[in-house]
This record gives sequence, C-alpha cells and structure tokens, in this order.
Amino acid sequence: MKRKIILNLAISLDGYIAREDGSYDWIVGHGDNKLDTEAKWDFNKFLEDIDVVVMGRTCYDQNMHEEFKNKKVYVATSKKMKDYDNIKFVNEDIVGTIEKELKNDGKDVFLFGGGVVIDSFMKADVIDEYIVGIIPTILGEGKPLFLGNNHMINLRLDEQIVEDGIVILKYSRRK
Repeated sequence: MKRKIILNLAISLDGYIAREDGSYDWIVGHGDNKLDTEAKWDFNKFLEDIDVVVMGRTCYDQNMHEEFKNKKVYVATSKKMKDYDNIKFVNEDIVGTIEKELKNDGKDVFLFGGGVVIDSFMKADVIDEYIVGIIPTILGEGKPLFLGNNHMINLRLDEQIVEDGIVILKYSRRK
C-alpha cells in the first residue's frame, strides 16, 4: 500500500492556524456536546499509522516535536542546524526530501504545519488527505492555512465528525 502524505490540523472559522505570534491557545471546543456525532476523532489512533512528521521551524521552536519522540521528525528551516535523535533539519527542498522518504517502506507522513511548509506541499500537489478541525472561533487575524496562488484541487469528503463544537472534516483527493 502506498504511503500517504496527510495534512492534519485545526483552523479557526476564518481560516487561521495560529495567531500572529504563533500561539494556539484558542484551539478548544465550546463546551457543548448536544450536536456531537457518534463517531469521535481518535488522534492517538491516527498517530499509529504515522511514522514521519513534517513541521516548520516555528512549530519546532514551540517544542511541538516533543509529542513525536517515537516518530521521525523533519523540520523545514532556512538555518543550518544539526540533526539529533529523531529530528532531521532540512534547509533545502522539503517536498523533495519527503518524496524520497516515501520511497522507503513505512507508514504515512503527517504534515503537521505551519502554513509555509504546507504551502510548498500544496503547490507540489502531493497531499493525499486533508483532515481539518474547524474550531468555533473567529480570530480576525493570524497565520492563514492557505497562502494563496494555489491551483484547484478537487477533494472528496470521506468523513465528518462533530465533537464539542469542533467540526472535523476528512477529505481525500478525487481520482
């Protein structure tokens, strides 16, 4: 079975993945479960099928890599940094690096964020699945998920889950 690149993140209703300062404390539900679906999102189960995580240096600087000690973590950065433990710093073509990784046997790739890293994968048209949690918050400003100038990508809705006011939509590429 072909390894997939899966984008999985949360956005505000107006399309932001973080505040301007990179904070994400607003990623919470609204405290009401009356519209919850029977199906629930199981992030730990999602991680069982992942062995590579890709993130930008801002995410790394916020210690988000700490959650993934048992995964190979690729960090896109413009700085020269020394690899250590499960962390590999990539200061060239992150998409090409991950495409080479996909040729190896293994599980799927979790495209974690941020927006600049995601944008390079979108422009290369290599994302297989989009899992987006829409948080019941309008930030008004921040770091957008989509940076613009992207080509059209047709998707198919495979699953929808509502939990605590958060709508989780899982899309795959249309064949």
